[in-house]
Amino acid sequence: MTGLQTGSGATARRIQLGAQLRRLREARGVTREDAGYSIRASESKISRMELGRVGFKQRDVADLLTLYGVDDEQSRSALLGLVGGTNAPSWWHGYGDVVPGWFQTYLNLEDAADLVRSYEVQFVPGLLQTPEYVHAVMRAGSPAAPAEEIERRAAVRLRRQRRFLAEDADARLELIVDETALRRPCGGPEVMRGQLLRLTELSLRETISLRVLPLGMGALAADSGAFTVLCFPEPDLADVVYVEQFTTALYLDKPVEVAEYAAALERVSAAALSEEETRGLLAEILHES
Repeated sequence: MTGLQTGSGATARRIQLGAQLRRLREARGVTREDAGYSIRASESKISRMELGRVGFKQRDVADLLTLYGVDDEQSRSALLGLVGGTNAPSWWHGYGDVVPGWFQTYLNLEDAADLVRSYEVQFVPGLLQTPEYVHAVMRAGSPAAPAEEIERRAAVRLRRQRRFLAEDADARLELIVDETALRRPCGGPEVMRGQLLRLTELSLRETISLRVLPLGMGALAADSGAFTVLCFPEPDLADVVYVEQFTTALYLDKPVEVAEYAAALERVSAAALSEEETRGLLAEILHES
């Protein structure tokens, strides 16, 4: 399981710093155990640091650089300068009461990804949902939840959208949604109409690929249910598959597991409508409503 902890942009800096520390350690022939001993920590702590899964302390990094023979002041200053940025607080820190720990892991990964690929079965993909649709989905899933809790949970989802829906978005979405999700009347006719219009608009953006898996094709294309593949620009971080369950989630990053889901996504993609055909179907469903 992959579990990063990050603020906006901090994940990339953690991965960058961790990867450089690993390369320096390996070049020096130092074991993780010896590196851990030098900073009064365990071997597993060094492993987590090198993968960008924990924050960094100035003293620890300075001690490791000394152990690895990095004596040049300019090199030391450059690496130590990354430390502060790795510990930036997450924007979702203030929503800890409505964001469970297992989902904070996903937020960490999504923050670092430059490509999000997903297959959605029941609902419109969360990153493309309108505020009205978001509230309808959350209210349907938690009918007894206080209104304030629904508002705060909705705020988290809408905040996540900013990075991907900005005009200068730095990450790409490749989303496939089952046609049943578009025909399911979530929130009523007006909410669905607004959602379908929004999908039509967003589908024209260069950074968003939206395609529909037509009725009757789902069982033939994928039997895994909904899932997401998160891809990262840093070569030191492998793709991660996210599979959400009712009260928890799976995070898969073993190559063989990721390959299976990637193959499933390719099967779904082969059966899905093109982007242009998808816009045609959206227009057809809108006309029917």
